[in-house]
Amino acid sequence: MIASLVPGVVDRVEWLALALAALTVLLLIGAGIGGLLGMKRWGLPEALLAGGLGLVVAPAGLLPLLPQRVIDLWDQLPLPLLTLVFATLLLGKPLPKLGGLWRPLSAQVLLALTLAFGQFLVGGLAVLLVLQPWLGVSPVMACLIEVAYEGGHGSAAAMGPTYERLGLEGAQALGLAMATVGLLVSTVVGGLLVVLGRARGWLKFPDALPIEEAMAIVEGETPPLQEVSVDLPMEEGTVEVPALWRQLADWAVNLGLAGVAVLFGCGALAALRVVADASGGVFALVIDALPVFPLALVGSLLVRLILEKSGQTQWVSTAIQGRTGTLSADLLITAATACLDLSLLAHDWIPLTVLAVVGLLWNLGVILLLAPRILPPDWFERAIIEFGQATGVAASGLLLLRMADPGDRSQAVTAFSIKQLLLQPLLAGGVITVVAPLVVDGWGLPAWTGLCLGLVVLWSGLGLWLAARARAAA
Repeated sequence: MIASLVPGVVDRVEWLALALAALTVLLLIGAGIGGLLGMKRWGLPEALLAGGLGLVVAPAGLLPLLPQRVIDLWDQLPLPLLTLVFATLLLGKPLPKLGGLWRPLSAQVLLALTLAFGQFLVGGLAVLLVLQPWLGVSPVMACLIEVAYEGGHGSAAAMGPTYERLGLEGAQALGLAMATVGLLVSTVVGGLLVVLGRARGWLKFPDALPIEEAMAIVEGETPPLQEVSVDLPMEEGTVEVPALWRQLADWAVNLGLAGVAVLFGCGALAALRVVADASGGVFALVIDALPVFPLALVGSLLVRLILEKSGQTQWVSTAIQGRTGTLSADLLITAATACLDLSLLAHDWIPLTVLAVVGLLWNLGVILLLAPRILPPDWFERAIIEFGQATGVAASGLLLLRMADPGDRSQAVTAFSIKQLLLQPLLAGGVITVVAPLVVDGWGLPAWTGLCLGLVVLWSGLGLWLAARARAAA
């Protein structure tokens, strides 16, 4: 019997190897062409171009070179790859000391919460008032703005199956299309905002470099990510390991640490499902739809905490963890884009356009109307990085900040980085992103939209109140 299983296992391994090799080749080609086109200059991932090439060589493409089985395997990759991204997210970063941080960070956190829950709010209103009466769309479509704009391609790809189980056909394709629109819009509209901010005197440091020079810095003079070697402890009298073997050992150790975070996520999810099966009810529905990647983020946090408490942080490399996460995200975007069903996008272009527009208008309104009133004096620099992240990805926000503040004299990066650590487990692919469509399906869209309205009023009102107190104290 075992002998009869071996050929099947070998066959699956061979197909998986072929699928991964083809994906890697596409990513390399996309990176080469993207480098010639200067895609990084505009904050656009070269993996999008690689995915577009994948669409061309897919069985339904213009040049069908790949077998359908490869595409089927690619279609299963987004969730494992996103889990690896989340497992590396906190491993390479020192954990912030939370004591005394809330007051200087409160405005940044409240602005980010307002942006995120507002995307749920305007999505709900658009579906309730326009898309459902006219087109009869699924109510869970109201969650697409947050999962695509805040979460990006990774979250859209990973959450697609959950949305489809709840009745939104072609959810993954719609989410990926929305995320692509967000990337383009965040750079183009964000760049125009920087021009407007400089003309209106909103920048704290008005002597910043012109945008052309800042873009040249981003494109050509930004130092590449340097390799940080892990200082493995060596016993006295031992011979130093050659550099190549040392690097291999560093990678093995760091991939092992990320693997521990993934195993924690898998174990925690299995335990939650045992409890959910016993308890039933709404909790069981939530856990049944919960993917593993938010729990892998918790695993990443715990592994980092253990390393810091035991004084063993020399085992982890920021560079290796960053490169692992970046490569996983690039492979994810390439695979998910290559598996897009373009016929579904053609069918649903009207609701997609409506959601993309209202999401952009909401983000612009928060940045231009609310941010000046609740953020510290360097409000524009802090706001533009949030606009980039909440519309595209974190890299888009950093690119826009580099345009506005190439000298890095504001406190925007520090506040944004710590805010990301605090809110990443919740939003942009975290627990709230996962739970939101389940609440819409269980409570109904009107109740969820009303809850988001109350939270937006709470977060924005609290931000205005704290800002007023700070001004009075000054």
